[in-house]
Amino acid sequence: MRQQILVTGGAGYIGSHTCVELLAAGYDLVVVDNFSNSKPAVLDRVAAIAGRAMVWHEGDLRDRGLLQRLFDKHPFAGVLHCAGVKSISEAQQFPLKYYQHNLEASLTLLDVMARHNVRRLVFSSSATVYGEAARVPYREEAPVAPNTVYGRSKAMVEGILHDLVQADPSWRIAILRYFNPVGAHPSGLIGEDPSGAVNNLMPHLCQVAVGRQDELSIFGHDYPTPDGTGVRDYLHVCDMAEGHVKALQHTAGESGLLTLNLGMGRGHSVLEVIRAFEQACGQRIPSRFVARRQGDLASYYADPSRAADILGWRAKRDLLEMCADAWRWQSQNPNGY
Repeated sequence: MRQQILVTGGAGYIGSHTCVELLAAGYDLVVVDNFSNSKPAVLDRVAAIAGRAMVWHEGDLRDRGLLQRLFDKHPFAGVLHCAGVKSISEAQQFPLKYYQHNLEASLTLLDVMARHNVRRLVFSSSATVYGEAARVPYREEAPVAPNTVYGRSKAMVEGILHDLVQADPSWRIAILRYFNPVGAHPSGLIGEDPSGAVNNLMPHLCQVAVGRQDELSIFGHDYPTPDGTGVRDYLHVCDMAEGHVKALQHTAGESGLLTLNLGMGRGHSVLEVIRAFEQACGQRIPSRFVARRQGDLASYYADPSRAADILGWRAKRDLLEMCADAWRWQSQNPNGY
């Protein structure tokens, strides 16, 4: 009998690619998503890729009644918690929204899980929980001292999970700290389709290449990096999705709390990414340098060795493949879903 897993935010960018891998690994899925930054059509495409459907419900995780009905109905073996809001700049403007959607929603979910004796969880966290004092490459034991509202909202949930395990060691929790997921499923059926302002490099590149934006803004060119532009750890979203499956499998047999970086383990500068994307799409990307953004670091990337040692997980796809898959998605879906 297949295990049934609840996936929160399963129609989102990370969630949808992870659903593909979970279905391929033999799990049955129930998805909850409020579609604030995604569309129901995503789940139809996930089913088309996987060759089988999943149950899904539109709803907000702060709706305790909805969660209670789902847990009463379904014998969940565990939860993959991907739901949340994630714009660093928006979070600085609307902190209450971010604490409500990232912290309050997580608290409600955890309480309903505990009441239904479901204590197996994979939590989507972020490399933004690391403080400015952390040295590259970032290791999991580096200081947790985020300097943004978004990072603090994630760090707060991490702290709650630590406290849960301290109070009740029967919880089985994996915290996955994401670096910079990019790319798309190689089918071109699902990919990143942000609503509102585009803040991340890869979707911005895609939208310029497809004609939805005139040029790419490069924030800062005087960083202490080899070419003066910011360096980040970019990871193919399908590699990241495979990491989720391995983390979920690990929690089936190990109690306690595990914190892991999901990253490639090396950085690429903005100019390196632009050159790789131009190679992938076969055209020049118009760009201009603008002022640095407040809070941006010169360089950060992961030490992913703990994930390799414990899960046997390593990133397999290189930067050119990330760019090629992102371009395939955008060129086949110029206006998104």
